[in-house]
Amino acid sequence: MKIVGLTGGIGSGKSTAAKMFADLGVPVYNSDTEAKKLMHTSANVKEQIIQLLGAEAYKNGFLNREYIAQKVFSKANLLEQLNAIVHPAVRIHFLEWAEKQNAPYVIQESAIIFENNNQDFYDYIILVTAPLEVRIDRILKRDNTTREKILSRMDNQWTDEKKEKMSDFMLINEDIVKLKLKIREIHYILRELS
Repeated sequence: MKIVGLTGGIGSGKSTAAKMFADLGVPVYNSDTEAKKLMHTSANVKEQIIQLLGAEAYKNGFLNREYIAQKVFSKANLLEQLNAIVHPAVRIHFLEWAEKQNAPYVIQESAIIFENNNQDFYDYIILVTAPLEVRIDRILKRDNTTREKILSRMDNQWTDEKKEKMSDFMLINEDIVKLKLKIREIHYILRELS
């Protein structure tokens, strides 16, 4: 079984692409969703986060996302330290999940494959891109945030141009029909390669 990474910057439409692959019967692991679960359910992860960010990182037993976001997006070293706690736990969880799947290939959806230098974990990497203004518009509609906060988050991610050089496949997520057709094409290629 091949392991495929699906990545792209915030607002690029990774989740849309991931759902389309899932609709084709491909097992898809959403790293963000699973990371949030692990931050709630793993006693070890929870303890390390509290040690790093303080007891305020959890409010009534739940992750205090607003507090954490304020802390880590204003200090890059804190974000790196938080990632060093969460990402290894997610990696272990993903590998355990992948072993249970029965498919020619599985997909791990992850926004920061390259930023974490994890590209060698994958047999193939698919990059999802979209024009900057389209991405910003999507995030403004989806999240309760500001343009400035979005741009600040984008600054923590590599540019699409840099990621493209290290990716095996690229999906431009501007037109839903074209996206679906390209995903089918990549799906058949990956099945042949697996």
